[in-house]
Amino acid sequence: MSESGINYTLIEDAAGLAKFAEENKGIAWMCFDTEFIGEKRFLTLICLIQVGTPNGFYLIDPLKIKDIQPVIDILVDEKVLKIVHAGDNDYRLFNIQYGILPRNTFDTQIAASFIGYKHPVGFSKLVESELNIVVSKGYTVTDWERRPFQAKQLHYALHDVIHLYQLWVNITKLLEKSGRLSWAYEEFKQLEDPETYETDPYKEVLESNIIKSLRRREQVFLLRLMLWRTEEAERRNHSKEMVLPSKYISAIVRAVHSGLDALQNDRRLPDNLVGKFGKKFVELYEAPATEVEREVLNRIPRDNSDNPKQDILMEMLDLLVRYKCLQEGISHHIVMPRNILKKMKNDKDFFDDATFSGWRRAFLGDEIVSWFKHRRNLEIKFLDGKFELKMQEAEVE
Repeated sequence: MSESGINYTLIEDAAGLAKFAEENKGIAWMCFDTEFIGEKRFLTLICLIQVGTPNGFYLIDPLKIKDIQPVIDILVDEKVLKIVHAGDNDYRLFNIQYGILPRNTFDTQIAASFIGYKHPVGFSKLVESELNIVVSKGYTVTDWERRPFQAKQLHYALHDVIHLYQLWVNITKLLEKSGRLSWAYEEFKQLEDPETYETDPYKEVLESNIIKSLRRREQVFLLRLMLWRTEEAERRNHSKEMVLPSKYISAIVRAVHSGLDALQNDRRLPDNLVGKFGKKFVELYEAPATEVEREVLNRIPRDNSDNPKQDILMEMLDLLVRYKCLQEGISHHIVMPRNILKKMKNDKDFFDDATFSGWRRAFLGDEIVSWFKHRRNLEIKFLDGKFELKMQEAEVE
């Protein structure tokens, strides 16, 4: 088939997939992307796999072909380079749906962070900046589960892979010139690590905007409410928002201690919601806290607002990193992952040695890494026309 001058093969059966496998034996590289749908579902569903190889472009329908083993065989083949953009979502879905992770990765979004782009840079912007090509954005939100496909859908999907190879060529040259190609490949390896996709079942409640303002009994209830919502969503294969919209959670938590009557008379809560689940909410609230629940709630991030000195020092260290990143043309967000930075700001004792090793340590230098690790012992000394960061010698590694 051809769409706007782009030749491609739409594969919708096992015979077509077998032919794809035969045509692409021994390939050196493969570009790929997926289209998926997560709305109204607990588990996101892969609806289309777009592939580009030295032999052409292919659109593979995993809803019509239940066994996509020939595709999986290439994905896990370490001899074949996989070129992707923002591959973390695709890798997570393959890990969940098929139990595999692609190997030998080049992610153009991550790579762009090492050549002056902010992280995360969008695919369209990167293609336009590096290749001077404008990419259509018309079908970013569409029903990929509906069959048959519309021609414009397939045209949009193709553009997610047709430029990846040339991006790889261009960005690789720039990384080699800057001496950062090995840094990028070190970061790509995170996509291939199963631990990257492990989720903490308590993450949602521990990062809740209201958790710190609640009394312990309401915190226990919020924990139970969040877990119940997740379990219900998984059981019914619905989104969590379909089970219990987030906008009602705060009102439920603050009213439940007064019982079912309070829930029924809270004008912020829909009658059908309380009618269906009100008794369950009260039941969750009234049960005594377990040891496991108490241990989980002890993990609530500490509030450092009572130590403004540490807050200022942490902000200052982060600003130093930002300035160094600006000078060196590397994205601050790739150097300082948001989750790590947040944990360090919330807990003055937190430090992740693994994050500050490898290419990050090479980029930041031993001194800056030591400042982050021992930040609670840092002091700012003001001198004539300058200042210095000073740390007790006994604390320096």
